[in-house]
Amino acid sequence: MKTKFLFLSILSFVTIFLISCSNDDDPITISEYTDATTFFNELDYSGSVLISKNGSDILRTGFGMANKNTAEPNTTGTRFRIGSVSKTLTGMGIVQLKRDGLINSFDQALSDFDDSFPHGNQITLRHLLSHQSGLPDYVSMVESDAKSGQTFTPETIFEIVKNQVAENNLIFTPGSSVAYSNTNFLILALLIEELSGDSYENYITSKILDPLNMADTEMGSNEINGENYAQGYYGNENVSEYPMQITFGAGCWTSTVADLEKWCRAAMGNSWFSPDEKNVIFGEDVPEESTAFKLAWFRSKIDGKTFLWHGGDIDGFASLIGFVPESNSVLISLSNKQDDSGTTRNKIIETILKNEL
Repeated sequence: MKTKFLFLSILSFVTIFLISCSNDDDPITISEYTDATTFFNELDYSGSVLISKNGSDILRTGFGMANKNTAEPNTTGTRFRIGSVSKTLTGMGIVQLKRDGLINSFDQALSDFDDSFPHGNQITLRHLLSHQSGLPDYVSMVESDAKSGQTFTPETIFEIVKNQVAENNLIFTPGSSVAYSNTNFLILALLIEELSGDSYENYITSKILDPLNMADTEMGSNEINGENYAQGYYGNENVSEYPMQITFGAGCWTSTVADLEKWCRAAMGNSWFSPDEKNVIFGEDVPEESTAFKLAWFRSKIDGKTFLWHGGDIDGFASLIGFVPESNSVLISLSNKQDDSGTTRNKIIETILKNEL
């Protein structure tokens, strides 16, 4: 089974919205759209969805089963693994380090914190946050062995990456290109621990989750147990068991649509980020029907609307959070049905933005 922790390739997120939902092989087209509930039902969607515009809900409900064995339904209170959406929290942790005076600039070099890292003098925090570091993705190096029972700590993975870069060099010169790599955010999470003197989990909790009252957001465990937790499915197969320790900083959190709405509204508002921080994090506008990766967030222009967002995939789960500042709109979909191609998420983004937000 193909693992989806990696999320999207650079080619995918640059071209994601160039493919219209009106293609002949799409079961749902823009012209057929009637309302959000019908749209998700016709997608055979399994998960929880929240769509809001100008403070009013368009849709806030669950679809399908959280647990097929117990027939527990998905609800707005169901907790899902959110995969790479976790990167937005890690990115905020780095912003907080700068607020705390623990880093001087997003343009500080990695060698300032580890002078033994190969080519660390060329790689900046900004490169890590925007996937411009040239570092290889570690997932393919460790995932198979981790699933077979071998233990990998984040520190062990960090050393594996260092050795890989020392032997094989970077994929490209930092800053010269973009390649989505989970390695960037594992390193950022380790940096949060090193500079704060606290665990990554505690730092994110105290600096982000607690202030925003995100009480239903937590680090994921290898096995999913208990009520109000979605099991993850690939077809009808439960694929929930996963070595979550290898997702550190890059895909490690579990959350609900209500908690992630709080995070989106904070990011969209004017009190959480200063204007200067917003300019740095979300960057400049992009051309119509295109997408670029900024600092821990994607920025897209769809139907004339700015969409700031992130998606994520991990075995059995597919997630999406995003907001449209112009209309004070939020779109969150958390699914416990794996989507290898990302087609469902692409349809959700394009269709809901064009018809509802």
